[in-house]
Amino acid sequence: MDVRASSRYLPMSAQKMRLVCDQVRGMDADQALIVLQFMPHKGARFVYKLIESAIANAETNFELNRQGLVISQLVADEGPSMKRVKAGARGRYKPRIKRSCHVNVILSEREEEEMFYGS
Repeated sequence: MDVRASSRYLPMSAQKMRLVCDQVRGMDADQALIVLQFMPHKGARFVYKLIESAIANAETNFELNRQGLVISQLVADEGPSMKRVKAGARGRYKPRIKRSCHVNVILSEREEEEMFYGS
């Protein structure tokens, strides 16, 4: 059983968000939440809330056990960019690109053998 959650239009670049996603991909859901709590990155807060939401979806909608959930897929894609300008010296302007990203997570159940033997 796969459980999905997504967060869209997050106000940071996908490149910075991927640094956070790479750290927790493949972990148990509860273990990933602990790791994300102590990460100093801004994106860690967004991913933390997203994984919590996916866990809540699994427990409420599908009646799955929280301890048996693993992050099977965690992807950060680019969203739309807002293009702004700032005045520069000598009448010039400096372009500012405010990037956004979309993050998708898929939680899946761990196999029974892995749950008991820890491999």
